[in-house]
Amino acid sequence: MLAAMALGAMHAGAAEAQEKVRIGVLNDQSGVFSTYQGIGSVIAAQMAVEDYGSKAAGKPVEVITADHQNKTDVGVGIARRWYDAESVDAIFDLPNSAIALAVAGMSAQKNKVFVGSGAGTALLTGEKCTPNTVHWTYDTYAYGRGLGKAVVAQGGKKWFFITADYAFGHDLEKQAAEGVKASGGEVLGAVRHPLGTADYASFLLQAQASGADIVGIANAGDDTITSIKQAAEFGLTRKQKLVGLILGMNGIPALGLKAAQGAQIMNPYYWDLDDGTRAFAKRFAERHPQNNYPNDMQAGVYASVLHYLKAVDKVGGATDGKAVVVAMKEMPTDDPLFGKGTIRADGRKMHSLYLLEVKSPDESKSKWDLLKVVAKIPGNQAFRPESEGNCPLVKN
Repeated sequence: MLAAMALGAMHAGAAEAQEKVRIGVLNDQSGVFSTYQGIGSVIAAQMAVEDYGSKAAGKPVEVITADHQNKTDVGVGIARRWYDAESVDAIFDLPNSAIALAVAGMSAQKNKVFVGSGAGTALLTGEKCTPNTVHWTYDTYAYGRGLGKAVVAQGGKKWFFITADYAFGHDLEKQAAEGVKASGGEVLGAVRHPLGTADYASFLLQAQASGADIVGIANAGDDTITSIKQAAEFGLTRKQKLVGLILGMNGIPALGLKAAQGAQIMNPYYWDLDDGTRAFAKRFAERHPQNNYPNDMQAGVYASVLHYLKAVDKVGGATDGKAVVVAMKEMPTDDPLFGKGTIRADGRKMHSLYLLEVKSPDESKSKWDLLKVVAKIPGNQAFRPESEGNCPLVKN
């Protein structure tokens, strides 16, 4: 009897969802990445749906969300339930590369759409690419290689890495190390730490003893803030320079401009680039519970949802995920946050990146006036060449 009731509820849910296009925003809403994606990514998706007109292929568009808690089994379980029982057509955002890779594979098996914005691993457009995946905002290759090369060019030739011990951290370290070596630098060693580490003393001691000029912080979210704060307290910065490979805008207020000034980061989006980015940031902040301004990954959710809905309209529906991704790749991208761009055969969204520098306290005029543009890097110089990714979808 219970099984029959459950089956009936599943069928009812599926029938209802067929009358809608359902988008799931899956991310961390309570842990180390919650400030960086969390509710902000949900707001961005909702804004995109509203700005598009709240319908695609003649059907209402609905946004649902869940917290994967940075646990692969939890994230995969949510994705499976969404796809099998709740008729979700596409999953967006997904910080935590281990979960992202698992959900990307599942999305291909079930012919759904996965669009990564918070996910960083370059494997999503490399060996683990699928015809149902689009990787939108950034990846470990662009951030790791780009900063590695830039810092070596400024004289930071000897590196040691403090790395988060999971797929994202490993990949970020690998890309940065290759950028360092390709530019004539040297990697002296690395140490791995668990996600959500509270005490970095032992890792910082190893970095200090390494003799490196540069300590590369290959982690993200609150782990980046905690490790950089403790390094400063530890006195590491008196003789060694820290480079936060994924030091995003949201982390800078926690560090303070006095501590962070002069640090350089790479981002494809900053709220103060032009009139379009400023207008979006103002609207976003008005809806955010803490009045935060959007970061690049939240902006990526907005832009990618817009483009996805255009593709759903072109295809005439959302049920054939592979066909929707084909349409996403065929159409040029164009939105007020990233401008004009394209999506390659491997699923990599192409756009420019910016080398940004943290302002000094004297330069900053408001809470979110944090960064200034140092250089603009074209997408074809920032992202890995398609021919080098070993994506099975790419015909060499």
